[in-house]
Amino acid sequence: MRDIGIGLIGTGFMGHAHAQAFHHAASSFALPVRPRLVALADADPERAARCADAWGFTRSCDWERLIADPQVELVAITTPNLLHAPMALAALAAGKAVYCEKPLAVSLEEATRMRNAARQAGVVNRVGYNYLQNPMLKQARELIDSGELGEIVSFNGEFSEDFMGDPQGPFTWRCETRQAGGALADLGSHILSLARFLLGPVAALCADLHTAHGQRPHQGGPRAVEIDDQAHLLLRFANGARGTLTTSWLKHGRKNRLAFEVCGTRGTLSFDQERLNELRLYQVGDRPGLAGFRTLLAGPNLPDYAAFCPAPGHQLGYNELKTLEVRSLLEALGGNPGHTGVDFQEAWEVERLAQAARQSAQEERWVRL
Repeated sequence: MRDIGIGLIGTGFMGHAHAQAFHHAASSFALPVRPRLVALADADPERAARCADAWGFTRSCDWERLIADPQVELVAITTPNLLHAPMALAALAAGKAVYCEKPLAVSLEEATRMRNAARQAGVVNRVGYNYLQNPMLKQARELIDSGELGEIVSFNGEFSEDFMGDPQGPFTWRCETRQAGGALADLGSHILSLARFLLGPVAALCADLHTAHGQRPHQGGPRAVEIDDQAHLLLRFANGARGTLTTSWLKHGRKNRLAFEVCGTRGTLSFDQERLNELRLYQVGDRPGLAGFRTLLAGPNLPDYAAFCPAPGHQLGYNELKTLEVRSLLEALGGNPGHTGVDFQEAWEVERLAQAARQSAQEERWVRL
């Protein structure tokens, strides 16, 4: 086993999640490479130094030095969306593998540049769609692919939270088009990726994007909000299924409602990330009086679950999903093609869907892909 040097940019919630995941992956799995936490960067040098010490990094520095450091072989990017492209492009130009949080970029043009640069560099690249690492979602896809639900008829998906629900909540970088992309980019990218994960390509869509709170308080007075607070999409999948998709960061009481229902000719499957260790399955043919949804619980029969707990019903959490994503990344870096994740190409496909939704909303029409 050889060491692989990790450079992490960003010390917020996601930066901490990445740091923990590198530690946990190394202790939970027999990996072909061993992560060595080399350098940590942040816009605040003092915070970078504190976090580097607390999280087990050898040193802290600015992000340019981190990318140039010959000991750093993988650059993990957990910064605000605006910085994803310049940092990833610099790392790829230096021949470094890149692990970037979602969404890939703030525009399809930037995402295209990043995808093309990753192709040219020929290095391992991954994007942080860790919800897809949930063993229960993999089981859901197996049930769908095996025909357990029959011919798939419809997909209904939602990702809603409430962290922007207060109309008097302050104006932040999330409210600017050049820095973010609204609820559609921040949350919607996850449910778009999940729709593709379960049912495959989307052939056409029609969207309505809405800004509910047109201005928010700011130090210099109220500022206009440039992005969407919620989005509603109609979908036509390439396999013939129809779908709906909604996303909002205004829905009070919803903390992480990444949810779906897939309906087929022989049954229905449903899931909610707030209960991430459960699938709900209804199958046609149950005896009268006994028909209804049954709950499938995560347990050690699912290999990725078993790595953390030997008993069913004890449950995995968000950080375990991030650990599973990092495990897949490290396997790929070790040359194991059997472990895949969302790479820049697949993340570009999600960005293409988001851009089509914005075009559809602006032009008030269906858009084919």
